[in-house]
Amino acid sequence: MKKKNIMNNAIYAQSGGVTAVINASAYGLISELAQLAPRTKIYAAQNGILGLIDEKIYDLSQTKKSLKLLLESPAGMFGSCRFKLPTIDNSDFYENLFKILDKNSIGYFFYNGGNDSADTCLKVSLAAKKLGYDLYAIAIPKTIDNDLAVTDNCPGFGSVAKYVGTSVREAALDLKSMCRSSTNIFVLEVMGRHAGWIAASAELANSEKNKYVHKILLPEVRFNEDKFLTGIELDISKYGFSVIVASEGLRDQDGNFYSESSGKDSFGHKQLGGVAPKLADLISKNLQVKYHWAVSDYLQRSARHLTSETDMEQAIAVGRMAAKFALNGRSGVMPVIRRLSNSPYQWDLGEGDLNDIANKEKTVPDDYIDDSGFGIRLEGREYLLPLIQGECFPRFLNGLPAYEQLDLHLV
Repeated sequence: MKKKNIMNNAIYAQSGGVTAVINASAYGLISELAQLAPRTKIYAAQNGILGLIDEKIYDLSQTKKSLKLLLESPAGMFGSCRFKLPTIDNSDFYENLFKILDKNSIGYFFYNGGNDSADTCLKVSLAAKKLGYDLYAIAIPKTIDNDLAVTDNCPGFGSVAKYVGTSVREAALDLKSMCRSSTNIFVLEVMGRHAGWIAASAELANSEKNKYVHKILLPEVRFNEDKFLTGIELDISKYGFSVIVASEGLRDQDGNFYSESSGKDSFGHKQLGGVAPKLADLISKNLQVKYHWAVSDYLQRSARHLTSETDMEQAIAVGRMAAKFALNGRSGVMPVIRRLSNSPYQWDLGEGDLNDIANKEKTVPDDYIDDSGFGIRLEGREYLLPLIQGECFPRFLNGLPAYEQLDLHLV
């Protein structure tokens, strides 16, 4: 099939777990398209690719509120989803998808997400070429897990790193003040299935003078219970308390998830969770000390009130670059962040091929992990620290963030 309409309208969709700055990428894209291609009509799919499949599409030209609200709201303004597209051999599926695009004169497809979303965008791009549909498909990077290949870091991660570093330092001070007569152990469980970047960011809570986080448990390091318990005893002996930050994807000595359920998502990923209480119970049974545990869960990825200014700037920038890629006839690619220097921190944007990104994962490198396996080296800190710099507070009203939603209208 061949697209008949001359005008190339655009559609944007959000996918996967959302972040504090994913809407900023939407703003960057939409504002850049409006400036560079003012005749292009811009749509947004409701709940990711599912909205496009179900023909539930927002016409952003009907939105009366300022799109700058996107810069201040966490989560996905247009709704997100987890949905695995069939292989491009399923011609019927993609022909139906392209018929929907054709009906709305859409020639630009932007998909904002992580690894699985890059796979979706790549399939759309390849299917369009195979079926002869005139479409430019661009992925926009987003993931708190920071595990996208090719790009130096991922929009969304810097703010989570800032949140985790801040929260665990505050919790450590609480624990320190009570450890003489009360609790000695605090375990925080953070997200990260195969890559431990979020847990690694807890190292930022420490300083030259103060040790706030004593054990960081990464999926990249097989968990040794005996070594761990010995280390906890030493922490309590030296500091009076021990703070542990653990990735949900922690693996045992055999390489199996330390804690998982039987449930799976649409991509076949096992449901994780329960690492913190399992670790706390292990410590309690073997060392007979009091503990508290917590799971940061959605709190870590929706904390717009503690957004990194660097993260915000990069989120907007990749959205703007995605618009330029599409208007320049690029497809099957993604804007990537390139680090030029650590101090001063400098970066720019390049182009990544989705064949090198989709279904790939970037894990914490061995040279970032210290010899104990429970901490992050200076090299890791130097990588992480620039990403949490700067404050970018939202507007507050009556003591709370004024998160206002756009008025959205379906086609």
